[in-house]
Amino acid sequence: MVPAAQMTIAGVGAYTLAEQVLGHDAPLFAAIAALIALGFTKEPRMRKVLEVGVGCTLGILIGDLLLHLLGSNLITATVVLFLSIMLARFLDSGPVLAMQMGLQALLVVLIPPPEAGALGPFTRSVDAILGGAVAMLITLLTPKDPRREPIAELKSVVDAMTASLRDVAEAVRSSDSRQAWHALIRCRGLQTQIDDLRNVVRSAKELTVFSPAYRKHRHYVAHMSEVADQVDLSVRSMRVVARRIISTVDHATLSDESVENLAAVLDELADASMLLSQAVAEPGPGYTRRMETAQEALSALAQGLHPRSLGVSSLEGETVVMLLRTLVVDMLQATGAGHEDARDQLPEL
Repeated sequence: MVPAAQMTIAGVGAYTLAEQVLGHDAPLFAAIAALIALGFTKEPRMRKVLEVGVGCTLGILIGDLLLHLLGSNLITATVVLFLSIMLARFLDSGPVLAMQMGLQALLVVLIPPPEAGALGPFTRSVDAILGGAVAMLITLLTPKDPRREPIAELKSVVDAMTASLRDVAEAVRSSDSRQAWHALIRCRGLQTQIDDLRNVVRSAKELTVFSPAYRKHRHYVAHMSEVADQVDLSVRSMRVVARRIISTVDHATLSDESVENLAAVLDELADASMLLSQAVAEPGPGYTRRMETAQEALSALAQGLHPRSLGVSSLEGETVVMLLRTLVVDMLQATGAGHEDARDQLPEL
């Protein structure tokens, strides 16, 4: 509903402004430029709206200029269409923009130009500029909390990592490597979601920079970007841990004592991950307090990560402990700890 309403307002608003304020006759390209620039996206990104708006305007400008110089014929139509499609591919590798701008180029060539006025043959180019400006203005002024999407995406990733830690703990405890396989598959599937997380964080940062209404959130969103980077590293470390535990369980290299201790460590890691998930879901005053709680839990856990403390003596078991140390450091940094401080929490080997 929201993007549909945005596109409707942008198209009709740009057309009305060009017709009533600028006095242009049937300013179709003002509406076209506004619709293409805004696009049907849940959270339009400032940079993307600007790129598409400029590209759309340039496409119409190229068409108007070539029509003015070469006249309306098949050769002009071919050149305009080719240049518009290449410009669209330069701005966006997806197929939708290329098709939209190609259709727009055809309209420039096929629709008779308006009667020459003060702007001469470039009236449609001015309409396109107006349409892109309306799309940008709507993007800036649409009421929304720029923190909402990053929080939802980040919490979803951390929750999936928590579930993977639970599965790996159960795999160690029950000597069932299939559980660890489930965790590994889940973590591998998170990469697309992490890429989406980076995109929504980037969009939120752009909005807090360009929109005065949301500038107060820029420090929080910048911090979310840092947390997202560390969560990405944590998920990558988690994949390595899951792969190693699959091999360790299959080869039955752990003693009963080390099995219980490692399973307990993994459960505690899952508990700490759950605290991290609760922290990122609370952007208010409780955020710092919950992050500190998660950091304290991880610090206490890190201090016991030594093979000797866990009763681990086999080579594969020691490798698992070493990998868990890396994972804990990544998670500590996600809670706001510096790299050196996080590493200092680990016992010396």
